[in-house]
Parts: sequence; structure tokens; C-alpha cells
Amino acid sequence: MLRAHVGGTEWGRASWVGRVYPRGTKSKDFLSFYAKQYSTVEGNTLYYGLQPPAVIERWASLVGDNFRFCPKVLESISHKQQLVNAGGDTALFMEGVRHFGSKLGPSFLQLSEAFGPDRAAVLQSYLRALPRDFQVGVELRHPGWFGPGVAADTFELFRELGVGTVITDVAGRRDVLHMRLTTPVAFIRFVTNGLHPADYRRADAWAERLADWTSKGLQELYFFVHSPGEQTSPEMMTYVIQRFNARLGVGLTVPNLANGGQAETLSLF
Repeated sequence: MLRAHVGGTEWGRASWVGRVYPRGTKSKDFLSFYAKQYSTVEGNTLYYGLQPPAVIERWASLVGDNFRFCPKVLESISHKQQLVNAGGDTALFMEGVRHFGSKLGPSFLQLSEAFGPDRAAVLQSYLRALPRDFQVGVELRHPGWFGPGVAADTFELFRELGVGTVITDVAGRRDVLHMRLTTPVAFIRFVTNGLHPADYRRADAWAERLADWTSKGLQELYFFVHSPGEQTSPEMMTYVIQRFNARLGVGLTVPNLANGGQAETLSLF
């Protein structure tokens, strides 16, 4: 059976109080309530700087056994150093996120839009230096990566090393919807347009596509929903979970969003 995780970019949205979190919820309790609704989160906070081990271990203690944190690789590595002479920071990042323990999912390396296939050798060298037991996916954003026959050797190296690809589904950049899988793990970032009808059609298409991929060997799915200001992400995550449950039979918990005060029924215990 496909192991599926659906979530968002963060848990610290005060605007979700009364919708995702009961009224009166304190910020220190946001993660506990988030983890009752969703099963994964992008670790965007760590992109800007590592947290102390005690903080990461506390986060891990607040979620269930099936929850997964997917940290974003440090900005200093991906954007400032552009993967060059980044071994020290990479070691620090890997050591830091290991404090998530069994709650650690794939990390993801988001390269800048300026990092094109002309720098493939730099990317390949960086990936070869990573430990094989460190699960990571790469988000390529430069349009040059996605032409027919481009960078075939780089994607072949991904397969050889067990490095995943990050697939981004956003209305304004259809080229990054590349559909290349180099491992049996799909890591998808789904950017909405404020619950436009096309958002629902795209989500429906993912349910069908993932059913096909599962029949061909897909084993695990990480699906992250983004929206402007994350204001409509909870509603889209709920829709995605319902569709995936119906089409893929993954048995995800359906979020209990506030609708006439339903979120009030949630409890930490």
C-alpha cells in the first residue's frame, strides 16, 4: 500500500486559530494540534537557520509516530554558497535534522532559479559527497533543466545515488511540473491559486496520476500544499486528503476544520 503524507509549509499560522486550531490555542500548542490534522510539514524554518537540538527534539516529541518533518536545506548551502565549499554547513544541517529521529522524512534541496544545467557538475559533485543514508530530494527551478534530453546524466546520477526529485505544480511555471521520478518516493509541492476551480481539477488529476504511479511501483508520497499567505491551504489540504483517501485508499485522517465551530471539539489529549 502507498504510504502517503499530506501537509503544508508550516504550523505557526495564528490566522488558523478558530479554523485549524481551537479558539484560544496558544502558539506553543500549534504543532500538537497541527499534527492531529496533518501528517507532514515542510521545515521551511530550518532553511533560514538551524534550531538547537533540544528544540528539534521537542518538536519531534509533540507529534505521532507516523508524522514526518521534511526540512528544507539551509539557504547558506543552496543559495549563498551555491553548493560550492558547502561541506561544513551540510554536515551541520545533517547532524541537526537527525535529532528528529524516526520522525525525519526526506529533506529537500531547493536550488535557485539561476542554478542551471551549466552547473550540473557542481550539483553532481555535491550529491556524491552526501551519505547514502541521508534521504534528500532536489528541486530544480531553472527552466533549462527541463528540455527534452537535457541533463540526462544528472537524473541518472539521482537514480544511482537514491536522490529524489521535487515536483512543483504551480500555475505560472508548468515547466517545473516535470514528472521525473528517480526513486519510489514522490515529493510534490502543490501551489494553489486561492481555491480557484482549476486548483480542484489539478488535485483531481494528481489523485489519478498517483494511482497510476502506485500501480507501477510508487511506495511513498509527500504532498505539500501552498497558497498565498497560506490562508486557503487548510481547505485544499482537506480536499486533497479526501480525494487521496477515496482514490488511493491511503486512510489519512480527514482534518476537522472549523465550520460552525467544529475545531472547538479538538483536544490535545
